[in-house]
Amino acid sequence: MATLLTQAEIESALPELPGWAFTDDRLQLTTELASFPAVLALVAAVGEVAEQRNHHPDIDIRWRTVTFACTTHSAGGVTQRDVELAQQVAALLAEA
Repeated sequence: MATLLTQAEIESALPELPGWAFTDDRLQLTTELASFPAVLALVAAVGEVAEQRNHHPDIDIRWRTVTFACTTHSAGGVTQRDVELAQQVAALLAEA
């Protein structure tokens, strides 16, 4: 089982994750893109990364707005895998 990060470890990771917040035992980002197709393209790219890592975010799509939530359900909170996935999502968003 993955090891949960401490509050201090999570807080130290957040400056490297623009727009992300720690809430409800998860890293979460809500962002708006220019169009619905742009949101779908981002979600597809995140899906590919998630499959490669075998670690998947919760994703909520509302027209041009998408929310990503990273948590390790089996561990009951945020682990290093979630920070790494959030970094990947942030990199893909920067390219979008």
